[in-house]
Amino acid sequence: MPRETGNHPRGRKRIVRAYRGPPVGRLTAQNTVSMLPSLRSALLVFAALSASSVAPAQVGPAAEPMIPDSSTALPQAVVPQTLPLEVPAPSEAVPSADGQAPQTDELAALPAKPSGDLTSLVAQLRASDPGSRELECLAVGIYFESKSEPLAGQLAVGEVIANRANSNGRFPSSYCGVLFQRSQFSFVRGHALPSVPRSSRQWQTAVAIARIVDQDLKDSAAPKALFFHARRVSPGWKLKRVASIGNHIFYR
Repeated sequence: MPRETGNHPRGRKRIVRAYRGPPVGRLTAQNTVSMLPSLRSALLVFAALSASSVAPAQVGPAAEPMIPDSSTALPQAVVPQTLPLEVPAPSEAVPSADGQAPQTDELAALPAKPSGDLTSLVAQLRASDPGSRELECLAVGIYFESKSEPLAGQLAVGEVIANRANSNGRFPSSYCGVLFQRSQFSFVRGHALPSVPRSSRQWQTAVAIARIVDQDLKDSAAPKALFFHARRVSPGWKLKRVASIGNHIFYR
């Protein structure tokens, strides 16, 4: 019931009704249903406010650092520069004995083939060591038979030894075999080469002539000669005379 709170200035009584709210324990299903839309709206507003203040970070196996909101520049992709492919120019290479082309380092290590006239070749090829047993036999024959002869005469003597070794069975097939053939070279005693002064210029020249003959670097003035003798003798050979060089006469 309303109750009186005092006298009104105009003499009329003021009636104030106190709100007592719904009776406790009398919340009905109708009241609950009427409150759901308001509750749902409040939750949506709260969720919107929360989403605008804090943005959840995405984390995964390949997650990358997030770019701050204040940055407007996008990362630029790095494009690798393509370098031009340099194709080496083909070089001519002479195949080796096994059919394989020598490498660049091997080509650089190969000595240049000697060239020039006989005097120039001898100057390029002089040495105290022939380098092999066969070349030593050839050089020894040149040295003892013609060390005092001109270079052309020494070359002709060396060619006689080489021609015999290449005579297809008429003579032994090696320089040493030709040198040690019985009763052919008077300086040979037994089966040992005589000693030579290896530091002398005449021996080194004989080595050079032996290399020229073996490598066929210069033709002899007595082509295809197989025999020779000194001018001071006259053996009476019935052979074809092909040349007379220095103190020797050559035949085939």
